[in-house]
Amino acid sequence: MSAPHVAKPRTTAVVLAGGTGQRVGLSIPKQLLKIAGKAVIEHTLTIFEQADAIDDVIVLMAPGFVPDVEKIITRAGLTKVRRVIEGGATRNETTERAIAALGDGLAPDEDVNVLFHDAVRPLLSQRVIQDCVDALDRYQAVDVAIPSADTIIVTRTHGEDGEFITDVPDRSRLRRGQTPQAFKLSTIRRAYEIAAGDPNFQATDDCTVVLKYLPDVPIHVVAGDEYNMKVTQPVDVFLADKLFQLASTAAPAQADEAAYRELLAGRTLVVFGGSYGIGADIAALAERYGARVYALGRSTTGTHVENPEHVDDALSRAYAETGRIDYVINTAGVLRIGKLAETDNSTILEALRVNYLAPVQIARAAYKYLAETKGQLLLYTSSSYTRGRAEYSLYSSTKAAMVNLTQALADEWAADGIRVNCVNPERTATPMRTKAFGAEPAGSLLSSEAVARTSLDVLLSELTGHVVDVRQQDPTRDATEASGFEQALAALLDRQGDV
Repeated sequence: MSAPHVAKPRTTAVVLAGGTGQRVGLSIPKQLLKIAGKAVIEHTLTIFEQADAIDDVIVLMAPGFVPDVEKIITRAGLTKVRRVIEGGATRNETTERAIAALGDGLAPDEDVNVLFHDAVRPLLSQRVIQDCVDALDRYQAVDVAIPSADTIIVTRTHGEDGEFITDVPDRSRLRRGQTPQAFKLSTIRRAYEIAAGDPNFQATDDCTVVLKYLPDVPIHVVAGDEYNMKVTQPVDVFLADKLFQLASTAAPAQADEAAYRELLAGRTLVVFGGSYGIGADIAALAERYGARVYALGRSTTGTHVENPEHVDDALSRAYAETGRIDYVINTAGVLRIGKLAETDNSTILEALRVNYLAPVQIARAAYKYLAETKGQLLLYTSSSYTRGRAEYSLYSSTKAAMVNLTQALADEWAADGIRVNCVNPERTATPMRTKAFGAEPAGSLLSSEAVARTSLDVLLSELTGHVVDVRQQDPTRDATEASGFEQALAALLDRQGDV
């Protein structure tokens, strides 16, 4: 006879957003600061929105800014957030308010899982969330930490002489605490009830409260991530922004061929650079699934993307014939290699017109059509965008511009419902590459068909403002084993030798 099924308790994420941003030098709370086109707290809430292990979310916001967060939640469609309430004057008071809110509507003997997370840690991974929730199946309290790479010293101040070392703890046993911190609600509530009777109670985190007032409760430690950083100092804003820019985002694939047909039937795609390579493959795929496709290129339709009139004519024709434009894709580009000092003006102008000005003109012309359908603009960068290389100055710099253009437009057009993304394929077998480098070893390049398939997945997703890497799979390692930061770091290292 099988054991009866035991339902898992509800799991609530409590996002602590009570900070004021003083250390970052801002007049607004740091959680409302924009990084990679979105407020920090929106990035954080989106992580929990996408987490299968999280049932609902409560936000504790700095006093006076609750309406700002509510607007963000509504605009982003974050359905798991059930309450936004004001935090307290201290971290402990804020947690106490969260505990009280969590208890609303619970039966006397009902318990829930709760994850307390800093709103200003917007790079939390799904792996850490799942590990915390899984650990609560066995433990009542869970912390997240990583080893300390630095030697930690203990000091004492001697008057005007300054600080002096009094101890150097064994680094192998030291960990740097992160969030989330996870608990059974009954446990963290009991710890705070006991702490309330201590006139000297003071703690900077919730595991410390359990450790001090419930010493018999073991606190399990889950491995954190280096990139689960806290945006506290001005330099953190810059670092977090760069990590968002470099991190790879996976576009969710559709369940089956029928799903692609359902989503694309009756839709209109305009593909600039659609004569061959990735653009032609996108056009063929979309057409196969029932979309109306306008594949435009210099060699097939005489469309020059660097000519604004050609772009306007192509878009107006597609709209006149189908009554809508849902997706605009630009894969057109030129690759000009050589030392800048030895490059003539005509080559420089061609690179700028085709690789930079054309996408800008396409975006500007496409705006009114995409606003009508709440559609998407899809641009393309190169794996060399993260670091310029000798003799690729024109190409790398214009491709880096595509990333910034993507993120800027995603932010600028968010209120209009237009999504903007950028695909970043590694070295791909295209006619442009063959012309520049000749024949290359079989299997060393990504196929243009694979890039086209991922591009279609991006178009059909709700992503916006993302750089989506398309890379060949390493057969020796499951991609799910790597954290987002590890993938970003590996991609960054690989790109040093890519074009």
